[in-house]
Amino acid sequence: MRQALAQAQLALEAGEVPVGAIIVHNGECIASAHNQTRQLNDPTAHAEVRVLQKAAQVMGNARLLDCALICTLEPCVMCVGALVHARIASLIFAASEPKTGACGSAFDLLSDPAHGRKIRMVKGVMAQESIALLQQFFSTRR
Repeated sequence: MRQALAQAQLALEAGEVPVGAIIVHNGECIASAHNQTRQLNDPTAHAEVRVLQKAAQVMGNARLLDCALICTLEPCVMCVGALVHARIASLIFAASEPKTGACGSAFDLLSDPAHGRKIRMVKGVMAQESIALLQQFFSTRR
C-alpha cells in the first residue's frame, strides 16, 4: 500500500485527484500508476485502469489471473468492471468512497454473482493516510 500511496502523492503533485494503484504478481510489484484524467483529458484514466493496462503489457496477457490490485481508494463502477474483465484475483484498497465506491459503499458489484468471478477483497488498509491525501487535495478546491 505504501507504493500505491506514493503514486497517489504523484497524482496530488500533478493536480490530479490523489489516487494511486499497483499490481502485484508473485509478491512483486509489476506495475504502478496514478490518476491522470486531467493530464490526459481522459475520463477513463483512473489509476486502476492505467495500472491494469501496464500490468497486461508486462504479463503479455489481458487476463491477470494471479494478480492483486492494491489501490488507495475504493474503485468506482468503471474500475470494478475492468477488474472483473482482467480476472484480477484480489483487490486491496485503503479508503472507502461513499459516493461512487462500487465495492460495498455506494454499490456492491463484487458481490454480484452475475459476473461469475469471485475477487477476494480487503478494505481499510492504511485508510487514514489515503484520506489525508484526499482531504489535502479537496481542501484547496473548496
